[in-house]
Amino acid sequence: MARLRGRSLTAMLKEALKKFWGYDGFRPLQEEAMRTVLDRRDSVVILPTGGGKSLCYQVPSICMPGLAVVVSPLISLMKDQVDALRACGVPAAYINSTQSPEERRSVSRSIEQGQLKLLYIAPERLVQPRTLEFLARSHVSLFAIDEAHCISEWGHDFRPEYRELSLLKRQFPKLGVHAFTATATPRVRDDIAVQLGLTDPVRLVGSFDRPNLIYRVERRDGLVEQIRKVLEQHRQEAGVIYCLTRRDVDTLHTTLSGMGYRTLPYHAGLSDEERHRHQDAFVGDRVDTIIATVAFGMGIDKSNVRYVVHAGMPKSLENYQQESGRAGRDGLEADCVLFYSAGDVVSWKQRWAKDATAPPDGALESLDAMAAYCTGAVCRHKALTRYFGQELPGELCGACDLCLGQVDTVPDSLIVSQKILSSVVRQQERFGGDYTALVLRGSHDQRILQNGHEKLSTYGLLASESQRTVRDWIEQLAGQGYLRKVGEYQVLEVTPLGRQVLRGQITPRLLKPAEPDAEEKRTKPTGGKLPGSPKPSVAAESWEGVDRTLFESLRQLRRKLADEMGVPAYIVFSDASLRDMARQRPQTLDEFRKIRGVGDRKTEDFGEEFIELIADSTG
Repeated sequence: MARLRGRSLTAMLKEALKKFWGYDGFRPLQEEAMRTVLDRRDSVVILPTGGGKSLCYQVPSICMPGLAVVVSPLISLMKDQVDALRACGVPAAYINSTQSPEERRSVSRSIEQGQLKLLYIAPERLVQPRTLEFLARSHVSLFAIDEAHCISEWGHDFRPEYRELSLLKRQFPKLGVHAFTATATPRVRDDIAVQLGLTDPVRLVGSFDRPNLIYRVERRDGLVEQIRKVLEQHRQEAGVIYCLTRRDVDTLHTTLSGMGYRTLPYHAGLSDEERHRHQDAFVGDRVDTIIATVAFGMGIDKSNVRYVVHAGMPKSLENYQQESGRAGRDGLEADCVLFYSAGDVVSWKQRWAKDATAPPDGALESLDAMAAYCTGAVCRHKALTRYFGQELPGELCGACDLCLGQVDTVPDSLIVSQKILSSVVRQQERFGGDYTALVLRGSHDQRILQNGHEKLSTYGLLASESQRTVRDWIEQLAGQGYLRKVGEYQVLEVTPLGRQVLRGQITPRLLKPAEPDAEEKRTKPTGGKLPGSPKPSVAAESWEGVDRTLFESLRQLRRKLADEMGVPAYIVFSDASLRDMARQRPQTLDEFRKIRGVGDRKTEDFGEEFIELIADSTG
């Protein structure tokens, strides 16, 4: 292995990728990550959900002698991943508490006999002395830590048991340890490397952007009707609705199921048996929509989720990125819709206060960033990637409500912006957003009168607007870089970019306040003109050339085969593979093998049935 370099090493990886998974080439950073594994270097790999993280250790494990050990946080996730690997012809297994002693012994025997390439195991079981002693005798090739952000207190899902994984480098100093996650700020990435005790790790950070996700943000106003419209756009497609409380989950489930939608609830108030049953029904396509608290999702590897709805504002952009990232894991278009209210911020603060403990470090800043995303006028894709330290190139993403022109903009944004920025300047840049909004609305608040700010030329210039609207505009200007917030009290200052606005050299984008009947307008482009031309819809692109009638027939065959096998439908084939079949219409096994996501094993197991169906539809 050490002698293999250059093109021969790449060729070996590509051969395994095609043979078992049916892919012709690498996604961004996959090859670099795989070569790092083969070189037995430690690594920290940050790739977005759907970016192919698992393949970064699965493919090289096929090419290396020995057993790859994968740390996985949830039992259901282990099972799905092992089922998917076996469907591709990769010998894999897991060990967890759901198995009988004999089943665990059977896995151990397979390891001793060298019959497995990958073993999935929970962190608390891995660090047990008996497990470590067994693995020390088992010719382990590498350790992969999935959901590695769980090891960091700065991460959004800290798990104390992950901290014990630092012993791996002490117990197995010659083996590479590889940390993988989809969501990690620079601070979390550094902490992952430190907590795992990694040795000069290779750091690979992909783009945090998910271009196939279509983001929309709307104020809550008739929530059930707002959600119903999303469900109508995705009839018989899989989706997740996140709520902030168990009561909200149960109420929404009762309401929507009463309307005829196939939904199930999921939260910690249900028994383990109920949660598992509901999750299995969702994964097996026997129910369309799971309505859940944030307790749901981490253990789901379902690739064909076509929409994720948030019925309330998450507490951070890390959480939102992780939860909305459940959609579109197959790379096809998916909708991510967030319904928020100004009261959501208050609800989170009240929840922390009830816990009788201070919120975690950085929690309030994270909440403010989440609120700014909701009220902001910056491209949703740009706002998310910027939060994680990356800048997205280009003007319009073509995949969010703002860039698609689906929200109304203020026609005289320049004048309104100048009024706001001018007021900040005339207040000598010594006050925050709430106070500035009061001045602009002409409030008789005692503080304003004491400061003599009722005499300012900007006093009352936006008196016809609500406090909430003016406050939102201030946040939108801050989000676009025309204002900055300084210090503990978030005092507003005008930036150099904001000075250009005051001189009329730049025009910001401000959103019109939401109206009760504004929902209907969002189905077509409206509002002010945006610079540049939007890209073609990602949905239109991914359906191009696809025979939709054939696609539906292929879905039905997939579900039938999945039910017979007792596995989720996406393990047979992803939606992306089915669309490619309905586009290419393969007539022979050789042609079938060229479909994206179809390897040798799946050609052997399913090829003839799918080809027969395609031929019948053609004839």
